[in-house]
Amino acid sequence: MGIGRSVPAQRRGGSEGSRRMLGCWGLLTTSSSPSPSPSPPRSQSQLETTVYGGRIYHDKPFRPEEAFSGSISPTLVASEFTLMQFTYHDLMHATENFRRENFLGVGGFGRVHKGWINANGTPAKPGNGLPVAVKTLSCDGLQGHDEWVIEYNKLNQMVLSYFFSQAEIHYLRNLRHPHLVKLFGFCMEGDQRQLGYEFMSHGSLERHLFRNRTAPLPWSIRVKILLGAAKGLAFLHEEIESPVIFRDFKTSNILLDEDYNAKLSDFGLARDGPVGDKTHVSTRVLGTYGYTAPEYVMTGHLTWMSDVYSFGVVVLEVLTGRKATERMRMREQKNLVDWGRENGRDRDRFHRLIDPSLGSIFSISGAQMLGRLACACTNRDPKTRPPMSTVVHTLDTVLSLQDMATDTALYRTMLADRAVNASSS
Repeated sequence: MGIGRSVPAQRRGGSEGSRRMLGCWGLLTTSSSPSPSPSPPRSQSQLETTVYGGRIYHDKPFRPEEAFSGSISPTLVASEFTLMQFTYHDLMHATENFRRENFLGVGGFGRVHKGWINANGTPAKPGNGLPVAVKTLSCDGLQGHDEWVIEYNKLNQMVLSYFFSQAEIHYLRNLRHPHLVKLFGFCMEGDQRQLGYEFMSHGSLERHLFRNRTAPLPWSIRVKILLGAAKGLAFLHEEIESPVIFRDFKTSNILLDEDYNAKLSDFGLARDGPVGDKTHVSTRVLGTYGYTAPEYVMTGHLTWMSDVYSFGVVVLEVLTGRKATERMRMREQKNLVDWGRENGRDRDRFHRLIDPSLGSIFSISGAQMLGRLACACTNRDPKTRPPMSTVVHTLDTVLSLQDMATDTALYRTMLADRAVNASSS
């Protein structure tokens, strides 16, 4: 299997009332007539929601293509990087027929398996060649995973998955940076849709923070990961000709290589930022509960500061070891941003923001700087949030600090406060 050509940008055709496009499972038809009434979505109290649709403006039905239409920059159509075009047969062999032992997890719109390929794209024997992560896009990807809720009917899910794959291909084939995951190639054969990425051996930041509590991430690694992710966002926002808004920045979309270098993944929701004298992009609201900027949820106005808000939420998660939203917490602690803002303002309670699993091995001034950074990034006024280049500079400073909390008054206060809370619970 040799190198294949890149897929051209999807061109809209047909009448305004009806569009036909080649979707992930064949020919799809979307109509301007109102969509069938979707089944009642499960409430947020029932499960943690990862992707959601925003308000229906002007009483018009939601059409998934509206969230992505026109979002691909023309400069990305002429790709500088050629992608491999895999056959489904190649990927079956590369993953050992999608063997259960090679299953890595569920990503955006599909299951991910580990595989191996040669430099020319042909399948390699396990343990030989280049390890890859193969994502199989599924129109049932939202329904089969407990973290997914989407308020659209079956057809809309299929169309959304189509646009997710198109966005990932268009952005990742042309954007190369040490802190963006590499897309090696794709398969579009019959009703099969697969994407092949570089394999990230340490998985996601989410897994290390919230699922692997027996081996918590050390302080220096946490700051290194934040710095790498910030550099990735700064590249998207400030260092390319047509800046990009990531739109779904969260711990599960930060992948880690063998040296814990962070790389942004899942560009399915990404889109171009405003151009010219425009201050924002008007779009349907897609994102993740707990991470999405409040002004974007309320108005549908998307800016780079929406990503900055999401980054601030992740800073709080890294600092505290808590998820952005936790339904099992007491009511006043369910929303991490509100809880963090309340404790961050009070010098006597600031220590409550620090993850107990860190013990005393963290920088006191570094923790305080992270707390202030998170507060600035999640400020309710988007105009006051710092640009990502400023965030990178701040994290560079935090990484260099060595004032560990061992045997300090702050650490003794932390221990005493935790003992009181434990006895009262």
